[in-house]
Amino acid sequence: MTFNIVFVAFCLVFMMWALVADKLKPGFILFTCVVMMLCAGILSPKECLEGFANKGMITVALLFQVSEGVRRSGILERIILGMLPKGKTTATDANARLLPTIAVLSAFLNNTPVVVIFAPIIKNWARRVGLPHTKFLIPLSYATILGGICTLIGTSTNLVVDGLIQETGREGISMFELGKVGIFICLAGLAYLIFYSHYLLPDNRESKTDFMEKPDGMQLVEIALRSRFPGLGKSLNQFDFYRHYGAHVHSIRRNGEMLSGDWMNMPLMHHDTLLLDTDDKFVQTYRESSVFLISSYDDDSQPLCHRKRYLALVLLVFMIAGATIGELPIVRELVPGFRFDMFFFACITTVIMAWTGIFNARKYSKYMSWDVLVTIACAFAISKGMLNSGFADFIADGIIVCADAIGQTEHGPYAMLAILFLITNIFTELITNNAAAALSFPLALATSEKLGVDPMPFFICICIAASAAFSTPIGYQTNLLVQNIGGYRFTDYVKVGLPLNIIVFIISVFVIPIIWPIR
Repeated sequence: MTFNIVFVAFCLVFMMWALVADKLKPGFILFTCVVMMLCAGILSPKECLEGFANKGMITVALLFQVSEGVRRSGILERIILGMLPKGKTTATDANARLLPTIAVLSAFLNNTPVVVIFAPIIKNWARRVGLPHTKFLIPLSYATILGGICTLIGTSTNLVVDGLIQETGREGISMFELGKVGIFICLAGLAYLIFYSHYLLPDNRESKTDFMEKPDGMQLVEIALRSRFPGLGKSLNQFDFYRHYGAHVHSIRRNGEMLSGDWMNMPLMHHDTLLLDTDDKFVQTYRESSVFLISSYDDDSQPLCHRKRYLALVLLVFMIAGATIGELPIVRELVPGFRFDMFFFACITTVIMAWTGIFNARKYSKYMSWDVLVTIACAFAISKGMLNSGFADFIADGIIVCADAIGQTEHGPYAMLAILFLITNIFTELITNNAAAALSFPLALATSEKLGVDPMPFFICICIAASAAFSTPIGYQTNLLVQNIGGYRFTDYVKVGLPLNIIVFIISVFVIPIIWPIR
């Protein structure tokens, strides 16, 4: 074992510890890991920066703008309000109407705005019809994840893996290629959520905020405290929240339950949820805060006119259809040397949306999650460092040995996929999904090269496993968002999410080798 392998292993352990402990934002933690590899000579300056120019990363940035345009159009609210039952219904019937639609939408839109928009609407609707909102919000998050694995643009993780594939000189993933296995996973997962999840989910827990009216001229905003919040360990009487952030605290929720009694003198803790009464500048100012996560807020932005609403929908369809048709062999033959891919059509769609005022182009930088973009860019460099150092080859040898122990001829391909899936899935439950994909990609590449087989089934496996974050609230941001809005506990995710993880695992391991043979 060489120094480079040991050093990269140390960097990765440090990175995972820092991500799990939430020491800094994920992007800067990964950047620190990149700098460590640069100082050790494992990465060159050029390799450190290549991720920032990667087409997959830029496509993610463009899709943030497209999602904002669709969000402001009001189309999503119209869809969800049309799907919600108007009279008496059951959790099974309501989820049967809601979840398939949500999965389809999230296959083409960023998951976070879908959850941010839908969660408060569903919560208020459930209260009106007399159903527990807790039966719907975790399924809402899981449905967006299941829909996202069916297309190239369904989640940034897929675009990250696609960018890594293209950096190796191979053909990337087409728009609907992941759907060949994703549709089976999505259908099975939705069936489980519709017919069984409500038995495992809790009834509503008492919440003093459920019936609170919005003060005149003010906004109600929910935030979840991060580990870097300066008031942790102090009570609200000791830490003047209004002086620091210009907002009044109405209540505190901890582990899914509202604090009662003398809660103003209780010390604040990591992941506490605070309901704030503030003005409309709070969200714009602290949307990218490193000390708390804004999980729910009332959006008072001006709705678009009817013409722009329909234009936003037309542009979304244009982008999806264009990228799909552009990947057809006949189109490539007609225009050789030019790629009509998602990057091309996302560029066009973003520019048209900006110039037609579908989103505010003067504030375009506010619609991007910069930490996600930095995380993705640094993930490319870390993946390169794992290959340069020999660390990926070292781990790949271990995967092959394990597969040989099970039986290379009969069960080996399934064993290798199972091992790779589990490694990636554990990573994604503990750290960010994009970082998990970047860590697993060089392992998949090294394993396939040592065996002399097509790496595509391993790459597809990574895409699915890195998105299948169901068992913890921290594995996927939408899980954390609905935890704050719905008042869920950590154990609620384990009860509902672990069976879903097993379903996704079984389907992936057995279906992927059939569609993409390991040969």
